[in-house]
Amino acid sequence: MTLATLSEVLQPALRGGYAVAGLVTLGWEDMRAYVAAAEAEGCPVILQAGPSCRAHTPLPVLGKMFRHLAEQASVPVVAHLDHGYTFNECREALEAGFTSLMYDGSRAPLQQNIDETAAIVEMAHAAGISCEGEIGFVGYAKGESSAGTHPGDAEIFARATGVDAMAISVGNVHLQQDKEGGLDEDRIRAIEAVTSVPLVIHGGSGVPVEQRQRLAQRSKICKFNIGTELRMAFGAALREAVNSDPERFDRVQILKETHEPLVAATRQVLRAFGAPNQR
Repeated sequence: MTLATLSEVLQPALRGGYAVAGLVTLGWEDMRAYVAAAEAEGCPVILQAGPSCRAHTPLPVLGKMFRHLAEQASVPVVAHLDHGYTFNECREALEAGFTSLMYDGSRAPLQQNIDETAAIVEMAHAAGISCEGEIGFVGYAKGESSAGTHPGDAEIFARATGVDAMAISVGNVHLQQDKEGGLDEDRIRAIEAVTSVPLVIHGGSGVPVEQRQRLAQRSKICKFNIGTELRMAFGAALREAVNSDPERFDRVQILKETHEPLVAATRQVLRAFGAPNQR
């Protein structure tokens, strides 16, 4: 069994100068492909259930799916709740067998975010699992604008909450489909200077690969969340499978053809983060 907590994969990454991918899942097909890719690369992987995933599949079911994959895997697999918005939602994920909770209080005032995140951290640590928090607000492409992380706030937040990982807003944007942006490295260095907590980049699909590689090796950024990039790869593979035979209707046969293309795309993503072979 290779089920792991977030701390169990991020602390070695922090010491070793690499990053771990937090891969945003939507269903069985992508979860299975992500673990297969991680096994092929010999690196740990974080399976993430975000709000859209949870809207489609209940948390108790997702917990069993994640844990089943982890129990069969030859590499560490983290079962991670992404963007939990309430205490009850985080507690439900814990009870469903998740090994990591991400509480998102980033829209709230600083003290409220600290108080609420600290309560989730206390609950998670009492159960022997990890907790990620967010300070600053990471916006959405064609949606809400970002509010960058202030280094002083990051220092206070990390110390007061006891989080195991801290998501920051440094030019990253959720749901970005191109890589024409980039992260504010000066702001990253300022945040690094005041905390030892592993840092997390949400919206990693919009970060140029070269910058991902460099920061994975030379910064305290130990986790990049990747969703849009791999959803696009899955969508392209699915479209090709459907269009190749308009008469075909069996979903199992159609979805089977998305597996290898998605594994290949995921391996490319994982390789950039530089994790040593852990098989």
